[in-house]
Amino acid sequence: MAASNSAWGIEIGSGGIKAVKVAADGETARVLDFIAIQHPKVLSTPDVDKDDVLRVSLGRLVSERDLSGSPVLVSIPGHQSFARFAKLPPVEPKKIPDIVKFEAVQQVPFPLEEVEWDYQTFVSPDSPEVEVGIFAVTKERVKQQLDMLGDVGITPDGVTISPLSVFNALAHDLEFKEDTQGTIILDIGTTATDLIIYEAGRVWIRTFPMGGHNFTNQLVESFKLGYPKAEKLKREADQSQHARHILQAMRPVFTDLAQDVQRSIGYYQSLHKDAKLTRLIGLGATFHLPGLRKYLKQQLGMEVYRLEEWKRPIVSDLGDERATQFHAAAMEMSTAYGLAIQGVGLQTIDANLIPTNVVRDSMWKKKAKWFGMAAGVGLLAGGVMFARPILDQQAIAAADNDREALSTIDNVVRQASQLRSEAEQARVLGSAQVDPRAARVLGLLEKREAYTWILNDIGAMLADAESRKGAFLQNNAITPEQVPQGPVWRVESVQTQYEIDANYAAAPANFREQAVSAAVGDPAPSAPRVVVTMEVSTYMPEFERFFAATLPRWLEQNGQRQGLEYMLHSTTSSTAAPTRRTGGQRPAAATNTQQQATPEITGGTGRRGGDRREGQEPTYDLPVTMTPEEARRIEAERIARGEIEVTGRAQQTGRPGASSVDTNTLDGLAPITEPKPNEGRELVTYTVTWSMVLQAPPAPAGQSGGESGGEGGGL
Repeated sequence: MAASNSAWGIEIGSGGIKAVKVAADGETARVLDFIAIQHPKVLSTPDVDKDDVLRVSLGRLVSERDLSGSPVLVSIPGHQSFARFAKLPPVEPKKIPDIVKFEAVQQVPFPLEEVEWDYQTFVSPDSPEVEVGIFAVTKERVKQQLDMLGDVGITPDGVTISPLSVFNALAHDLEFKEDTQGTIILDIGTTATDLIIYEAGRVWIRTFPMGGHNFTNQLVESFKLGYPKAEKLKREADQSQHARHILQAMRPVFTDLAQDVQRSIGYYQSLHKDAKLTRLIGLGATFHLPGLRKYLKQQLGMEVYRLEEWKRPIVSDLGDERATQFHAAAMEMSTAYGLAIQGVGLQTIDANLIPTNVVRDSMWKKKAKWFGMAAGVGLLAGGVMFARPILDQQAIAAADNDREALSTIDNVVRQASQLRSEAEQARVLGSAQVDPRAARVLGLLEKREAYTWILNDIGAMLADAESRKGAFLQNNAITPEQVPQGPVWRVESVQTQYEIDANYAAAPANFREQAVSAAVGDPAPSAPRVVVTMEVSTYMPEFERFFAATLPRWLEQNGQRQGLEYMLHSTTSSTAAPTRRTGGQRPAAATNTQQQATPEITGGTGRRGGDRREGQEPTYDLPVTMTPEEARRIEAERIARGEIEVTGRAQQTGRPGASSVDTNTLDGLAPITEPKPNEGRELVTYTVTWSMVLQAPPAPAGQSGGESGGEGGGL
């Protein structure tokens, strides 16, 4: 995502919500604000309603802090996401996305169409190998998070996984470089622990299901306490007179934690024989437990530190007292701080798992205020012509007793009369025709929201067509092999033209009085309207039937809807001749919506990549004695040589080896992914034309309203 001057990072944890606001000051972060909100109950408490607890805490956050005006990044816990790592064969940079796509299919335990995913490549100066980290989370999990935030009015600009945020925070604060000593970051959360290894310029992550909850639960079983009391006892263990007994009761969990850390380190060292890990940095409130650092040092045989305070951020904006509080909470605020660091572009790993449509919607919302400002400027310019006479009138009243001023006024009046006489003789006045164009331009402001209505209608139209796909396939006995990949309709272009009759009242004030409320089938010719010409394409079989059953049908059924200030009038026949292509060709850019495209038919085999058929995974004859790792490596090398093509492409985020992205454009920030062609299938393109006829607003309560028309498609 594009960097901003300031950003909020928000961690929604099991124990509470932490938020940090950061601004970039050169290569250093300036902390502007922070807040930590403890949940009424820890989410791991038995029988607790997690959604209710989160809504309460998020409500406090938005009521106590203004999150508007800066991008917001949120995290998803490591145990709810996936981090996988693999070595890639030495290839040229342009081949890396295809190989990563192949590895993602192998590594992520879900179909790729069901997850949001991103990747980062790591290159060591001492090795020709390229390693890749693949980070993914299910779309369902992302949707749950966004819906929860949306309920309190928060629209995130970025989503990433907690271990990456923690790493970005420490990498920035401790200035990690390729020659930095091998470091283990151990972030003990409430229900899970993230172990992050940084060594020789590469990152490796493992999450295992053990956290503060296990320590609390051990106290519940040992002392027969309720969960809230056991949690309080654990938090105050270092101050309790029974600290020795408390720690003795939790010793089995200490042992399990150390064993999990040892297993993780051992596995990493089995993958990287030359790895040298020399220190461990602990994070999370659980690291406040007395004796934990000493125990881990003895078991692991390396130095164990706690993150006592931050080293680099500028905290002078907080004041002395709050700056001290921010440093003291370093172990708990690391995830939120890392998110904010990423928001201002100071991160080491830039992985963003937010859905593309959410980014696009967010950008449009932010641009909406500029549309309003532009409209305001237009109204202000129009008001200037009325303001000047009022100011002149006031000036005349103030100079009523000034004879010299009165004499000047008389001269001006005589001069105006003379100029008027000359203008009438020149036929500038009187018989001259009025040019209404300027008034019409101002009249556009009256219905400027019409273009938002158009976009909403197009979205509803396409969604309705998608929902009819299953029934259409069943009713027409279409086999699964005939079903194309991707959405049923793809929008190639949309063009609009505003039309208004010359006799129609131009002044905005008269619009509602002279608005038209005609029937759908016969809109009055004098009504102002927006003519929409949309070019769509589809790979669907039985395309003529499918076209007739979707887009024209939706326009017919939704021509007039209760409560809207416009109606739709379709001028496209369901039997309109389409443009036909094969082999995945896309139509050329339209230059004139009135021109009729010439049908074009070219050949296509429907096969590509050896014996691989569309919609099937590639299969190859490999030696039966080959291990799965060797098979994947050989297949990845064949992809690199161009012998195998992997459909789809990875999301680009400015990583090494990825194609460059222009972050100053909408397509750069939220690119529309081009699907791979449905080779051999016939691509059919239709031009759909309809008019949005602007009409009177809904009648007030107690007055008769228009008829409700059609089904679905409501805004």
